Amino acid sequence: MNRRLAGPLAVLAAVTAALAGCASGDGTESEPPVSAPPAATGPRAPEAGTGPTRAPEGTLLVTDFGADTVTFVDPARSGAAADLGSVRVGTAPYGVAVDDEGTAWVATAEGVAAVDTRARERTALIPYTTDTGPVATGEYRGGGMGIAVSPDGRRVYVGVNVPGGDGALEVVDTERRKVTETVPVGRRPFDDSFDVTVVDTGDWTARRVEVAPYGTEGGLGSWLKPHYTAVRPSDGALLLPFEGERLAVVDPRTGSVRIEGMTANTHQHGVAVGDDGTVYVVGTGPIDPSEDDGPSLTVRRPDGHERVIPLDGPHETVVPTADGRTAYVSGGFTRDGYWNGLSVVDTGTGRVTRLPVGERPLGIALL
Repeated sequence: MNRRLAGPLAVLAAVTAALAGCASGDGTESEPPVSAPPAATGPRAPEAGTGPTRAPEGTLLVTDFGADTVTFVDPARSGAAADLGSVRVGTAPYGVAVDDEGTAWVATAEGVAAVDTRARERTALIPYTTDTGPVATGEYRGGGMGIAVSPDGRRVYVGVNVPGGDGALEVVDTERRKVTETVPVGRRPFDDSFDVTVVDTGDWTARRVEVAPYGTEGGLGSWLKPHYTAVRPSDGALLLPFEGERLAVVDPRTGSVRIEGMTANTHQHGVAVGDDGTVYVVGTGPIDPSEDDGPSLTVRRPDGHERVIPLDGPHETVVPTADGRTAYVSGGFTRDGYWNGLSVVDTGTGRVTRLPVGERPLGIALL
């Protein structure tokens, strides 16, 4: 594969949070932010006058990056019936994480939204302490990106992007519903190096671990930086895929990096890992169409064996079911070529069903 330096993607891996983003080859914004007014609050019920009902088991919650909502989706239904209604959360929602109490925490351009998934209503919008500039939309907008809930449910970690400047990891106290800690982590949230930032949640110190399986040439103009990461349950290792060719396995305690081979031969974004150690990686498409393969989903078993399942068009993130038999892949994509829907992948047969839903859906949570 011809690894030309054509445009950067950035990541922060902070304990259990992962972030991603793309930029043009010279590090400038290729999609200027568009100012947007603050979003209204309150749910949009599935049917007028009926009010929200408890979502069925297996319901998905997706962030509508092209709007100001999150949408409840029943993947067991087809067509318009799969859309169970939306809740306004704030401009351009990106990542979403759900705690054990059923609260969804959503990273928007305006702040972290808390959504009661049973009542289907926004219960809080927690502003960032970091100055992210005017509220805007699009790939380079300021505000929250990746988000995660601590194992005890007391904290939410969100990576905050500052257009043209250094980003931050902000820590939300879920009971007090306010930001209690802010840790600088670099530009977008990254600087022009090839690393992940590991934050100690005891004393809030940060250190960087270089992850550069292709070297560090190119700076902000390189595609070959870390993107998303997943945390392996068995040992806490960070798993970062590169170009369908290499998987970086990072020990966040020691900073050691081990490289394993991959087979998809495609540019990669979202990654998730199941309880059994199976890794699911979204391939967005080629850097060089004459040499590289198209969009795909890689299903990688713990022994390293991979099955690469072709997808129709770019996708962004992936969430598997608990049994690993199904994977849901968002069609939102941070760059051009996105579509309004999810791909439902049978990981056993490789069958892919497209489910139109949402507005540029990016993040997915399985309720």
